[in-house]
This record gives sequence, structure tokens and C-alpha cells, in this order.
Amino acid sequence: MPPVARRALLKAAAAAGVAAQFSWALGGGRARAAVSVAPVADGPVGIRWLEDGGVGAAPGSTFGVPWPKGLHGADATFALVGGDGKDVAVQSWPTAYWPDGSLKWTAHAVGPGAGDAERFTLKAGTPAPYKEKVKVTRSGRKVTVDTGVITAVIGTDGERLVQSVTRDGGTRIATDGRLVLLRQGDIDDGDTGHAKWERFDGEIGAVEVEQDGPVRAVVRIDGKHRKGSRSWLPFSVRLYFYAGAESFRMVHTITYDGDQEKDFIRGLGVRFTVPMRDAPYDRHIRIAGEGEGFLTEAVKGITGLRRDPGAAVRAAQVKGEKLPDPATWDQRVTSRLQYIPSWGDYTLAQLSADGFTLRKRTEPGRGWIPAGGGGRANGFGYVGGVSGGFSFGLRDFWEKHPAQLDIRGAAGDEAEVTLWLWSPEAPAMDLRFYHDGLGQDTHAEQLEGLNITYEDFEPGFGTPYGIARTSELMFWANAATPSAATLVDQAVAVRVPPQLVAEPGHVSAAGVFGGLFAPVDRSTPAKAEIEDHLDFLFTYYKDQVEQRRWYGFWDYGDIMHTYDEDRHQWRYDVGGYAWDNSELSPDLWLWYAYLRSGRADIFRFAEAMTRHTGEVDAYHLGQWAGLGTRHGVQHFADSAKQQRISTAVYRRPYYFLTADERVGDLMHALVDSDETFLALDPLRKIRTEPYEPDRHALSIGFGTDWSGLAGAWLTEWERKGPKAQKAEARLRSTMRTIAAQPNGFVQGSGLYDLDTGRFAVAGEPAVNVSHLSAMFGLVDMCAELIDLIDLPDFKAAWLDYCRYFNATKAEQRQRYGKDFGNLLLFQGHSRQDAYAAAQLEDDRLAARAWQKFHDSDGYTRAMKWQRTRIEGPDALEPGYEHPRISTNETALFGLAAIQNLALIGDKLPN
Repeated sequence: MPPVARRALLKAAAAAGVAAQFSWALGGGRARAAVSVAPVADGPVGIRWLEDGGVGAAPGSTFGVPWPKGLHGADATFALVGGDGKDVAVQSWPTAYWPDGSLKWTAHAVGPGAGDAERFTLKAGTPAPYKEKVKVTRSGRKVTVDTGVITAVIGTDGERLVQSVTRDGGTRIATDGRLVLLRQGDIDDGDTGHAKWERFDGEIGAVEVEQDGPVRAVVRIDGKHRKGSRSWLPFSVRLYFYAGAESFRMVHTITYDGDQEKDFIRGLGVRFTVPMRDAPYDRHIRIAGEGEGFLTEAVKGITGLRRDPGAAVRAAQVKGEKLPDPATWDQRVTSRLQYIPSWGDYTLAQLSADGFTLRKRTEPGRGWIPAGGGGRANGFGYVGGVSGGFSFGLRDFWEKHPAQLDIRGAAGDEAEVTLWLWSPEAPAMDLRFYHDGLGQDTHAEQLEGLNITYEDFEPGFGTPYGIARTSELMFWANAATPSAATLVDQAVAVRVPPQLVAEPGHVSAAGVFGGLFAPVDRSTPAKAEIEDHLDFLFTYYKDQVEQRRWYGFWDYGDIMHTYDEDRHQWRYDVGGYAWDNSELSPDLWLWYAYLRSGRADIFRFAEAMTRHTGEVDAYHLGQWAGLGTRHGVQHFADSAKQQRISTAVYRRPYYFLTADERVGDLMHALVDSDETFLALDPLRKIRTEPYEPDRHALSIGFGTDWSGLAGAWLTEWERKGPKAQKAEARLRSTMRTIAAQPNGFVQGSGLYDLDTGRFAVAGEPAVNVSHLSAMFGLVDMCAELIDLIDLPDFKAAWLDYCRYFNATKAEQRQRYGKDFGNLLLFQGHSRQDAYAAAQLEDDRLAARAWQKFHDSDGYTRAMKWQRTRIEGPDALEPGYEHPRISTNETALFGLAAIQNLALIGDKLPN
């Protein structure tokens, strides 16, 4: 059965209320499809936890589910049932629609009531009654959120983002949640520096309630850090609350808007005050180390003393329980309690990915003593007592070093907790450009630099102004000091937030993302071999992150571009060969790999990359807002600022799978990014003809440029965002005017009118084809758009481009009067052959697709899928290498393998 027919049957089955499953058997000399059906009239979908453990100690989970076109109307409601048959309270809302108005993606939120159930079923229907609801009220200068267990009061102005967190009838667990920034104006180089610090406090500019229950509430706070008359470093903080939860989540984003030569961040943190009501011996400190390890102490310890208060007393203190009246202790201890020191200050500093130190002191002005240390701390702690306390955690603590946890003043009436996203004990954050250009002042000199280090240098372009970074934190308001087991669960929830997901088979059958992926299939030796190679590549990169220590506040989530086999090292210091910055779409490779497999390790890897590339590798303020930066030694170093990196295409899967509002912000901000072509010509380094930006005649390529714009427009349209009407109009007008070009996509580019959203139709045919044009999301965008919008001329233009890129020069000349020149990346383009073969049911194109996949450039049949051991003195750290592997080829091999298997897997030669 051809893939086109198979997809048509899936859609028909969905519309008829059944789910089709295919198995293959040999009979009569050819393959035949056996179809079994299972009822899905109400849209039942299997939902499971990405990792084992249920909701655990987390406040809740939010997840996304796709639906086949036409299955559910816009007003559909949904019910969630646990594997034990019990109804689970769920809040649902649409995140995307098909063009016919039916639901394409929905988001769903569950609170701690989801419990430890391993599996669920989501179906159309009336949700279970809400026994607990989160309530949001706004009055005066505050927003109050009540989960039924805790109440948080959020400020709408001033410096206190979270004024208070209470529970159990008003017991204050934490107050004065605020942001703190330490700045220094210069860098201490060597032993002659005298850098001074100054403190800025986060000041609220605006507050918006984005969701108000019944299960999930979201409050967004925007502002800047202020000291005196200066405000800088904008922040955006979202607070997430779930019904019935005793905890809440924070997503914290900063955007750098300083002067890289003099605005050095020395510390960046989130701070709370914690009332300390209990006797010092009933106050407890818990700080997580590695694994399930914890520092377990009391502010005034009564263990290990020369005199023994009694075994029961000692055991109670270690457990965090209220101690008996001291009058019942051994009086040799009770009468001397005043001589036991109270330890009020603790600091855990993780200054590298491989080591943390822990120390404590009694009070400011006294000396510190070491309290331990280790490798990789979990970034979690607790301070409080038997009458209540505050747990706190920072996700990716060691991965995004330098980080730090501080507890101050626990021996007094109030403790102060600071989660440092950038540790003040580390060197100041230095975002200065790493070199002076070495005389590359003229255009010719810059091209020579590109020729030798592959870096596109241009004075003034290596700026971090406008890049951003998002961090995730979690907080608990505990009624008493938690047990050791509960603390372990809380620490786990910080490191690996529970995530519900739909089963891969349903995601594939829904037909989202252009139908370019299908579940993992090892049904034949040839398919199994490709699956093995896909697994090998992912595992290799996952291991390389660890081996090469691709960690750090600004770096975590990215991977390197090219390997240097002479140094047995990735080319981290060689111009454009260093950080990959989404070059040739590794983001999409990873997300397709997850969508088809449901593997947790791939999801988490792709999640970290999405957080990084969407924030750090793109600009969110300034003249280049909406553009991303090409690969380089620093993420912002290269002067090529383009749509191909900032593109919404790379963010869409994570958004729709999680409904993450921050990633939604990033995509919405790109809707008007066609305006950036007035600010910067992406082809200025290679353009030979005179060019002055004209609002009504901007030269925009149909490949890396238009695909980025189309990704943002499509997302805004299907989300029904504030600019959905404009986005849809721009999609349709650009699709029509690309199709109307004399040579369609082969024309290469067109003159775009910002006011009309149309390309001028060229008077003469041209052939302008680049091997890069389709490799940054164009393949994926065209597949989606053709599925969504009925424009036969656009489809024909795209199919022509797909058919002729990998054609012979003679075939190209016959069709276009001119061949395409010397091209590259035939393996990556084999998926275009596959797409055309599936659409046209053309066996010759399918055969060519597999031939180009196996035998052209890229990873061929001759590839040795084995790692080589390396160790000193050849390598800094022992590990493995594969000199043949590069990220360009990995991404394209991965995408081609996944898409070819989905589109023409039945044509794969055995």
C-alpha cells in the first residue's frame, strides 16, 4: 500500500471513529496490508509519563496532544481516566486548529491528584468534577493565587514579586520573593584588578494573569533590574500553580541589554525570606548533594555531643521531628544548650560541571568551615522547622554552572534563601567578543577570514546585546520539615519535572508536522540497520556532551559543529566550526527522533537544545531582534544574523508537546520578523549587484529566509494568535507568488513587499539553487503547508524543486534550460525525492531517494559505525571519538532516514 494511500486510510479511519493499525504479510508474491481497527470515536489516546514515577512531588504536569483533522470540533471537551479506571481532574485548552476549525493540538493540565498512576486515557467527554480548584483573584496592587493548600500573594509593582506564601490557615512559609543582580564594571585580569560590585533589584513593570484555573494558573511578571536611576537586564517570570499543590514552579528569563565591555554580571539570583519560628534545635537544614545524598542538620545540633541528650531525642532531630521538651532530656545537655553553636549560614557552590563545595558558618563576620563537597549537586535545599519550612530547587543546576545555593540567617528570626543562577563566587560573566578581527576591516579581508577560519567576521556584530536565557525553579511550602523520602522526591521533581506524553503511534497517526515521521520500525533487516544507525548517532552525541563537558550557563543545550581529528577535539576555538547554533537543523532531527520513538532521553536532549537555541542563539532586543546567529566560537560571535537560526520551525514540537508559554512567546515575536530584512541584508557578503533595502522590494530568498517566516506565520495562524489574520494572509500571498515565479522555487528569491506581503513576479526565469536553501526547515514547512492549504500551483512548484535537485545536470537543463551548478548535501535532499515519490507515487523517485541516501555524500554504506577509544596524552579526558562524524551530516542523515522511512519505507531495498 503506497504511503499516500496509507495516510488517507488513517484519516478516513479517524473521521469514521476508528484507529487503523497496519501489519504486513507476504502473499501472492507481494506485500499486503492487514488492517485492524480499534474504537476511537471519542478520541481515546493513551497517555503515559515520559519517565517512571508519576507526578511525584511536583505541583502538576502540562502536556499536549495532537488530533487528526476534523475529529474534534473547537468546542470539544475532554476527560482523563487513570489506568485504574478512576477519573482524573484535567483542565484542557486548544493550542492549534486545523484550517477547517477542528482541533489540531490541545493542552491538558493535571495536578497532584494524578498521583502515581502509570497510564491514562484521554478522550472526548465531560471532565471529572473538580474537587479542588486553583483560584485567582486580583485586587488593588496584588494578585492572590489559592491552590487549596497554599496561597501566594503576588505584587503588581515594586520589588517583591511574591509577597508571601502561606498555608494551613495563614502560616507564613516564605515572604519577599524577589530578584537580585550583582554587576561589576570591569574585569579583574591577573592580580591587579579592583572590580567593585553593585546590587540591582528586580522591579515589576507589568503583571498578567494568563490562566486562572480550575486546575492550572499562570501569572506572568515582567520588569527590569533597577538601582537608582538605571534599569537594565529585562526579566520575564512566570509562576505556575496547580490545584491541590503545596508547591509552585517558576520560569525565569533574562535578556542581556548591557554593554559587553563594562556590564559584567557577577551574580544573578532569586531570593526569598523564610520566617524561623521554632527553637534552634527544631530548625532544620537540608541540602542535596549527588544522587539521593543530603546534608542533614539542625541549626543547633544535639548529636555528636560529649553529653548525650538521649537516643530518642537524637533520632527525632535527624528525622526533622519536633523534639521532646528539653526538661525531659539528660540535663547535662539541657543546662548547656546555650554553649552549642547555632549554624545560620550555608553555601553550596557549583562552579563547574564536576565539583561542588559546601560550607557553613555561625553568622556573618565569623569564619566558614567546610561541610563537604562532591561532584554534581542536585540544586535543591530546604530551610525551616517543625512548624513549616521552604524547599527550593534550580533545574539543570550543574549543567548550567556556575550556580549556587545560599541560606543566610537561619539562626535568627528570618532566614534568607538565594538560588543563584550565576554564582557570585565564580568569575564575573564575561560576554566580550573573543578577538579583535585581526585586521578584517574590509569586505575582502572578511572573506579571507571566512576562507581560513570559516567565521563570518564583521566589526560590531559580535555582540550579546539582545540574547536571552531561561531557567526553571521550583518551590514547596511545607507544613513541617519533610521526611528524607519526601525530600528525595522533591529533588527529583526539580531535576526531572514529571511530563505526561501521548503515545508515539497516536502522534504519528494524527498527521501533524506534515506527516514526515512514523513510529520506529525494525520489521526488515534494512530498516533495522537504519534504526541502529540512528540510535548510534544519538547515543554518540549524548555521550559527547558528557565527555567534552558541553555545559555552562550560556552553552548547555548546544553541540559542536565539526571535529578536529588531529587534536582529537571538536573545533571549539576555530571560527565557524565551533558551536553548531542549529546549523542544518539538528533540532528537528532530535524532535522527529522523539516523536517516532517516545524516548525520554531524546526528549530531554531536544528540550535542552530548544531552550538554548531559541534563547541564546537568537536576538530578542535591539536592531537584530528576530534574527539568529550562525555557528561560531561564541553563540553570538558570527556576523551572519539570519532567520534560519531563529526560525519557529525548531520550536514548534516542544511548544505543542508541552504548551510552554515561554517558547510560545518566542514564536509569536517572530510574526513581524520580515521587518528585519530592512535592518540587515542576509546576503550582503555574497551579493555582487548594488542593493539598498526598499520596503516595497526587499530581496528575500525562498529557502532559509522564507521558511523561517513561514514557520512563524503558520504557528500564529494555527494558534489563532493576535496576528493570526495577518499571518494567514502572508502565508497565502507568499505561497501564491512563489508559485507564480517563472521557475518557482528554482527562481531562488524574489522582491518582497512588506506592506502587501507579496513577492513581485519576475519577468524572466532564473536558476538560483543553493544546497542550503531547503535544509533549515523548508522541507518541513512545505510538507505542512501543502497539507493545510490547497494551492495546486505551489504544490507543483515544490514538487518540481524536490524532483530536480538530485536529478542529473542533463535533466535539470532539459527542464530549466540551465543546470543547478555544483551542489552538495545530496543525502539530506534525498528526503525531497522521497516526498515527491510519495506524493506522485513514483517508484523511480523512491529508488533514487534510497540511492542518494545510501551512496552519495554524507554517511554512506562504507561508514564504520564504531567509536575509537582515546586517552592521554592525545586527549584531555579519556573517552571516544569518531572523526568521520560531523553535526551537519548527522542532522541531515537523521532527518533523511526518519522522513524516508515514513514516506517510502515500503520501497527500501532489502
